[in-house]
Amino acid sequence: MVTCFAILPSEALAEKRFFAVAAVEPKGGVTVDKEPFPPEAMPGGGGYVLNKPDGNNRWEVSTYLWMPSQIIVNEGDEVTLEFIGINGASHPTTIKGFGKTFVLKRGTVTRVSFVADKVGVFPIECSTHRPSMTAEIIVLPRK
Repeated sequence: MVTCFAILPSEALAEKRFFAVAAVEPKGGVTVDKEPFPPEAMPGGGGYVLNKPDGNNRWEVSTYLWMPSQIIVNEGDEVTLEFIGINGASHPTTIKGFGKTFVLKRGTVTRVSFVADKVGVFPIECSTHRPSMTAEIIVLPRK
């Protein structure tokens, strides 16, 4: 007697998932003769920076971001996130829901691994550069 087993789509196996996540600071600048300096202040928290015109009448705006800002995995997947510090001296970071905290520094790599053992949306936050430097891990139910 031969016994056969089939894996149905609802019984799909967990995968090993890897994502590179970069700490970046996009910037834009211009001189006041081309664009006036904005009169409104940026939101507080360190995530947005608006530098007033300098001696050459050039002003600049920047923000801090995680790229990618959204990571989607399935429940049960083994997830590895490799964070690379490109811009910003230091990023005290928390991955809520998975008990992961670390400080990412410019020029360094921090690798974090966990099993996505619960369904939901879990923030990745840099406490220095709120409100902009947030991302999320979305864990979908395994069907």
